[in-house]
Amino acid sequence: MFLDEVVVEVFAGRGGHGMTSFRREKHVEFGGPSGGNGGRGANIIFLGDEGKATLRDFSYRKHIKGKNGENGKSKGMHGANAEDEVIKVPLGTVVFDFETKQKIGEVTYHGQELIVAKGGRGGRGNAAFQTSRNKTPRFSENGDLGETRKIKIELRVLADVGLLGFPNAGKSTLISVVSNARPKIANYPFTTLQPNLGMVEYKEKDFVIADLPGLVENAAEGFGLGIRFLKHLERCRIFIHLIDATEEDPLNRYNIINNELEKYSKELINRKQIIVLNKIDLLSDSEIDEIKNLFNEEVILISAASKVGINELLDRLIYELDTIPPIVKEEDTHQVYELEDEDDSINVTYEDGVYYLTGNKVELYFNRVNFSEEEGVRRFLQQLNTLGVEEALREAGIKEGDTVNIYGYEFEFFN
Repeated sequence: MFLDEVVVEVFAGRGGHGMTSFRREKHVEFGGPSGGNGGRGANIIFLGDEGKATLRDFSYRKHIKGKNGENGKSKGMHGANAEDEVIKVPLGTVVFDFETKQKIGEVTYHGQELIVAKGGRGGRGNAAFQTSRNKTPRFSENGDLGETRKIKIELRVLADVGLLGFPNAGKSTLISVVSNARPKIANYPFTTLQPNLGMVEYKEKDFVIADLPGLVENAAEGFGLGIRFLKHLERCRIFIHLIDATEEDPLNRYNIINNELEKYSKELINRKQIIVLNKIDLLSDSEIDEIKNLFNEEVILISAASKVGINELLDRLIYELDTIPPIVKEEDTHQVYELEDEDDSINVTYEDGVYYLTGNKVELYFNRVNFSEEEGVRRFLQQLNTLGVEEALREAGIKEGDTVNIYGYEFEFFN
């Protein structure tokens, strides 16, 4: 089964919790805090693998979870970082945030790594908080949560040459003749149900050619199979526009395909196209001349089945590939997605006598607190004050003795 688009959820690992401990060794003159830091949570990483050709593996993995980092230990020993969760993906894999539609990144070469969800930072142990003013801190931090997001994964075939044409134009036959691909070939619509890639080796040159499922009129609006595969044309440097010369009104069919390209992308219609008339062995010379005159540019005549004109076509392809540079990727290609700076905004809502306090930084500090440690709770309240929480609550109309709820943790407000 060919799968080129899928939506999955990824859960990076949480960072390990810091440790609160003190040295109490027999022959150590001075004790002190000795709690180690927690380890980093596992990242979710996509790894480019040229041996992969489909996203089929994701049909069995709708939820991908990374392991948590190890907790900190006593005697200053830090917890180990969690091993990253690495998933091999085909070259041409593009990842988007499903909710925001933001492009996270793209995998285009073998061995490339793309972090799609970052593991949480490990919490600091109490040894990390020792200062000249506080020599015995009795608190530590919990590890940060890992990123959790729903992502959309698309596969866009990476090929130098793309074959355009209606169903039964002979694309599958052509690719089987010029390359090592062996697609299914039959005489009915939509024989090609998935892109077929073939490696062409000719005159000490090699390039990749893609046979894409046939387009039909209005494919850009969702008709036929073409809409699923138009995105695979985006990386092709050249198009072979293959036309069945025995069909009625071949020029009209040529214009229909180009119209679909233009509707899908204005940039695609300007790519180099080589017009190829196929099945000429079934026509007379006069019929061939009549069809050639319909087009205002050079056409190449072939019969894929009998291998007539194949060398002329390949000569033209390697000439064009030598002169046309690779497609320039978007600026964010190969960029690892980074979290934006945390928003300091504070949100206060009032419901049923309770003031609910939320915000990115508020949540971050909240998740780091070990509420079993009184000193850690006091530090958390100080952090809230630095964010301006007290002022925000007063502006919302809070009074002494009212209840404040911060992500399920409730306390009374006092001046």
